[in-house]
Amino acid sequence: MSRSRFPLGHWVLVWNLVLGIGNFTVSAAPAAEFTQADAKAALHKAVGFFREKIAVQGGYVYLVSEDLTKREGENKTTPTQVWIQPPGTPSVGQTYLTAYQMTGDGSLLAAARETAECLIRGQLRSGGWYVSIEFDPKARGEYDYRVDPPAPAGKQKKRRMTTLDDDKTQSCLLFLMRLDRELGFKDEPLHESVLYGLDALVKVQYPNGAWPQQFEGAPDPAAFPVAKASYPETWSRTFPKVNYTSHYTFNDDTIADVVGLMLEAGDTYGKAEYRAAAEKAGDFIIAAQMPEPQPAWAQQYDAAMNPVWARKFEPPAITGGESQGVIGILLNLYASTGQERFLAPIPAALAWLEKSQLPGNRLARFYELSTNKPLYFTKQYVLTYDDSDMPTHYGFKVDSKVEQLRKAYDKLKADGPPPKKASPGPVERSTTKFSPKVAAAAAEVAAQLDQRGAWVEAGKLNDHGDDDPTTRVISSRTFIKNLLVLAKCAGAK
Repeated sequence: MSRSRFPLGHWVLVWNLVLGIGNFTVSAAPAAEFTQADAKAALHKAVGFFREKIAVQGGYVYLVSEDLTKREGENKTTPTQVWIQPPGTPSVGQTYLTAYQMTGDGSLLAAARETAECLIRGQLRSGGWYVSIEFDPKARGEYDYRVDPPAPAGKQKKRRMTTLDDDKTQSCLLFLMRLDRELGFKDEPLHESVLYGLDALVKVQYPNGAWPQQFEGAPDPAAFPVAKASYPETWSRTFPKVNYTSHYTFNDDTIADVVGLMLEAGDTYGKAEYRAAAEKAGDFIIAAQMPEPQPAWAQQYDAAMNPVWARKFEPPAITGGESQGVIGILLNLYASTGQERFLAPIPAALAWLEKSQLPGNRLARFYELSTNKPLYFTKQYVLTYDDSDMPTHYGFKVDSKVEQLRKAYDKLKADGPPPKKASPGPVERSTTKFSPKVAAAAAEVAAQLDQRGAWVEAGKLNDHGDDDPTTRVISSRTFIKNLLVLAKCAGAK
């Protein structure tokens, strides 16, 4: 659970999303003669380097040192590991696929398929993915990968837990599903892997429609009765060190990412059970809205539907951050289904967010149950009302998106849901017009490539210790951004 993000654009007005990468600001005048052929050559150079020198078995990490000797995702990685969480392996794979769809360049499709094969080799028998994929033959024995032999009878492998935290499994399935669609559903191992993962998400969904942060198998329905959210009679103001992975989890957009995935899966495969799972999650959201005086949502709930602790800096509370994301899910569900019940919780939640705003158009991440006082932590992780000594690794204050959410709600309420589109097929090729602006943006990023084809930048490896001398790195995030700039130019009409 590391993201402090609110993906408003992912959920609000989602039906207006189109293939594209936006506008680019050029800081220096590029060569006026830069052509689409130049963009294509730079693209091939960058992709060739990334596949040959950065990839491990088709997979990727976040950062690699300039000399290629050190690698890390969210944590330090070995030379035989790749990382799942964006901007790791599935994000790079999706970029290859998007760039292929913009250009029609077969080498990009080959790169996407190579990354898909990596993910297929890292899929667990529980249905999804862990934080990383291991390719060292000895170390792989600890993981319950589907493509490898199962554990002997009576034994279990150490690593078998699928995680939904930080968009890990969801981003894998979304990329694989879109590649499956692009290939006309004809690649059988790919197609089967996607359906296996989607079906696992249906099976492990709680009776009330929520999903856990992590899972190995289907829950016991008797242990998770359907109920409405309520305030606990008492709650500890000190961290109780509990296992929170089975909690009903909004934190880091866990449920939001699954809902978006299942809606697209329902449209892609025409399977009613996928859309039904998304709508069932919407029913959970409705039930999870807290009663007055705080008609919004908590980060996580226990089986009794009380807000509870997760990590030592995530107390039982009403959240100004994730509550905004939850409203985004409801808007997305209404836009996709036309069912009015998904709009019903929003007015009260917006009113609560408006009255809870802090100076500077901000919201507290946490508000005390019942009193609505903003809650913070000291650097020693003591719960407090004082915001003067907060840790810096976590967003205890977030930007308010209330105005945008209200506008989106008002528009949907007035206009109704958008017309339904036909089931998606392969994405059409780019219709971007070639222009000096497009060429200038591509020329700028092409000029930043070194002789190898790498975009190297100032940076530090975060998990190699404070005394690590690395000062320049190769970043997957930068590769993703720059490759799409080149693809937009190379594929322009």
